[in-house]
Amino acid sequence: MAETEAAMNAGTGYTMGHIALHYPEKDDGPVAARLLEIIGLRQTQVLPLADGSNFYRFVVDDRHHDRGDGIIYLSQVPPAQKALHAAIREALAVDTDAEHAAVRDMREAMKADPEYSFHVGLLTHSLEELEGLVSTLRDLAANDPALKGRLNIVINRPLPGDAEVDARLDASPVFGGVTRHAYGRNGVQVFIETDLLVSGPLGDNMVLEIDYVFPNAASHILSVVDLG
Repeated sequence: MAETEAAMNAGTGYTMGHIALHYPEKDDGPVAARLLEIIGLRQTQVLPLADGSNFYRFVVDDRHHDRGDGIIYLSQVPPAQKALHAAIREALAVDTDAEHAAVRDMREAMKADPEYSFHVGLLTHSLEELEGLVSTLRDLAANDPALKGRLNIVINRPLPGDAEVDARLDASPVFGGVTRHAYGRNGVQVFIETDLLVSGPLGDNMVLEIDYVFPNAASHILSVVDLG
């Protein structure tokens, strides 16, 4: 106990422990888990539950396998939360001709900026791996029976100004034609919107963000917000 208190007083701080994500329906569980594995998370447990759904445990890196940090849990939306989503959607006439204007405005805001609402961000240390992942996800979204039509990819380049970074991205088969820009420099953002995960008061699609930061950059998209 004394050693723990001493470590805390010394300012050892925190690591990111875990995040809990939800998939909408029982049949979505295996597909949502597969998507997280495709992205690069390591599945360490799948636990069948009495209601027929599965509870999954992932780690963002193999070094976290036996620890309590770097964990992403995945389970079906709990019944009370699902009922609340349904009540809100009914009250706001979601997806009907009488839909509340706030729903439309929120969805338009999310189209313009995937970071507008709650989302989960992951950081990769290889631009080449991220380029490969984007190509894989695009192919799956177009051709895989389980994922077709369930993924939407949005990409941000960094604000221009670094000649080496700009040249590398101009030559990229993934980032070369991108005209959207992040709120910062020296990094890229890939947003994966999917209905396999739910988020927000409506239980709408969720966004996963995967970032890459160019090495040796003192100022980048995750260190300084820059509005250009």
